[in-house]
Amino acid sequence: MHVGFTLWLFFVALGASALGGMLGMASGLFIVPALTVFGHMDIHTAIGASIVSVIACSCGGAAHFLRERLTNVRLAVLLETGTTLGALSGVLVAGVIPVGALYFLFTGILLLSAWQMFMRRVDPSIAAGPGPRGRLATTLNLNASYPDSASGRDIAYEVQRVPAGLSLMYVAGLVSALLGIGSGVLKIPAMDTALRLPIKVSTATSNFMIGVTAAASACAYFLRGEIVTSIAGPVALGSVVGAILGARILMKVSSEKLRLLFVTVLVAVAMQMLLQGFGLNPFGGTA
Repeated sequence: MHVGFTLWLFFVALGASALGGMLGMASGLFIVPALTVFGHMDIHTAIGASIVSVIACSCGGAAHFLRERLTNVRLAVLLETGTTLGALSGVLVAGVIPVGALYFLFTGILLLSAWQMFMRRVDPSIAAGPGPRGRLATTLNLNASYPDSASGRDIAYEVQRVPAGLSLMYVAGLVSALLGIGSGVLKIPAMDTALRLPIKVSTATSNFMIGVTAAASACAYFLRGEIVTSIAGPVALGSVVGAILGARILMKVSSEKLRLLFVTVLVAVAMQMLLQGFGLNPFGGTA
């Protein structure tokens, strides 16, 4: 493999993981289109490399997020059960539900999520303080606080509507398995609208969760020989550097700007899903 192509893989992974890590999304959403369209790579090889990048991205950003007390680990472990069950269900019903219908449904979900997040441009925890305590969240000790760089103080938040959040995590895992995309694009709107988490906490917690999900998928791709080390190596290295960069940017950027950036990404992904629903694939694959 040429050195120039290796460097290209590194910088593509760096940019994708910096954006993905900052938004708490799987970087495969950006890496797979880049590798297939611009790198002229087989879709299965690109997805295998992207899964490795997701694990690297999660590990790279996790330490910084944990150190800064942004990740709610107890909540992440609880929500991961819903995502995992949804993913298993998706594997079982794959092929039963028409894929075209799923794309249209997913487009509607993304646009609705984008609208709800846009309408909540100021985190409720900052604007009005903690909301009413949920009994289940209190019992499970899910409520916490995080340091806000803008105000220079700790912001306490209450986790609300845990059952609704678990249900949406199940849907996120289900859609992720059926469409082959990262579930982070649905996890953050779910945590934002149902659990009423601050956007930075949602991002950090999602980043922690996607690494666990990707690790399980990586085993299957490795056994099928779809993880090419010469490609996955520079992608993983770039992903680690990008994730660390994204984590540092997250601490600096305001919650409002982060929310608007995420809304923009949601709308862009929704348009891609809509085109795929009509049988058009502008990026050569999904991730």
